Amino acid sequence: MVQESFRALVVEQHADGVQAVFRELPVSALPQGDVLVSVAYSSLNYKDALAITNQGKIIRSFPGVPGIDLAGTVVEAQSERFKAGDKVLLTGWGVGERHWGGYAQLARVKSEWLVPLPTGLSLQDAMGIGTAGFTAMLCVNALEEHGLRPGGREVLVTGAAGGVGSIAVALLATLGYNVVAGTGRSELHEYLKELGASDFLDRAALATPSKRPLDSERWAGAIDTVGGETLASVLRAMAYGTSVATCGNAGSMALPTTVLPFILRGINLLGIDSASCPTERRLAAWKRIAQILPHEKLEKIVRVEPFQKLITLSDEILEGHVRGRIVIDMRS
Repeated sequence: MVQESFRALVVEQHADGVQAVFRELPVSALPQGDVLVSVAYSSLNYKDALAITNQGKIIRSFPGVPGIDLAGTVVEAQSERFKAGDKVLLTGWGVGERHWGGYAQLARVKSEWLVPLPTGLSLQDAMGIGTAGFTAMLCVNALEEHGLRPGGREVLVTGAAGGVGSIAVALLATLGYNVVAGTGRSELHEYLKELGASDFLDRAALATPSKRPLDSERWAGAIDTVGGETLASVLRAMAYGTSVATCGNAGSMALPTTVLPFILRGINLLGIDSASCPTERRLAAWKRIAQILPHEKLEKIVRVEPFQKLITLSDEILEGHVRGRIVIDMRS
């Protein structure tokens, strides 16, 4: 039997501004969709924090429910793909932006957006990985599709202490790569070393502008979550014929570079979009991450927080005080 009401964090627009508030809502308030999910866990991403604090114009219409990730159990389904009792997860597809998202104890969504919970993962694990880990896996897959193999030069991960960066470090190290973690938080070196980083590069060194179009060849591959001067610095130091997977703009959306890394060293700049990733690639990435990400490393990356702390946690992540992943327990 479906519960009559549910708790949600709702971003509302009023005459005096936009505000995120907790509400008890009737099931009839949910948007359209062919699957109803009882949400057990969500996660807090940088984009979610922007939505909650009304920065970046993430929520497209009001009232809206943020949360680009969710994991839970199917309650009702008008779909051949799922039935009541199935464990599922969802990342991307505009959920938490154009469509009500994971910060509600019930979610009504389209069946094509859902991924069956991969074998070996719990619902909490799935949200420990979430959009960030899924994106990191897509980055690794793209680099390998373009020739990256273990045993060569170092692989760089920028923004390594964040959600995408932490899981990227863990995945690459597990696969046998020599990983350099780019971070401005020296107090997290031990944490990153536990995830598999073999060396570190200070964020300030990467973010310093340069008039040189090329630097000495160093990187066999790179995953960049920062953009701006950091990505330009990474591009200058890529070895011949290698690739950079770019998936974030925490530093800047601008890219102050030249064409020389591309036309003199033949490097590839690979754009990674996780939100609208096709279903076949999405399922393959989730299957692979479930197979290769060591559970003990995931435990080091994740911290679990109650639903009621979401607004406070949003300020924390925007101020750069969060490492790894925050899982939100929607039942607390």
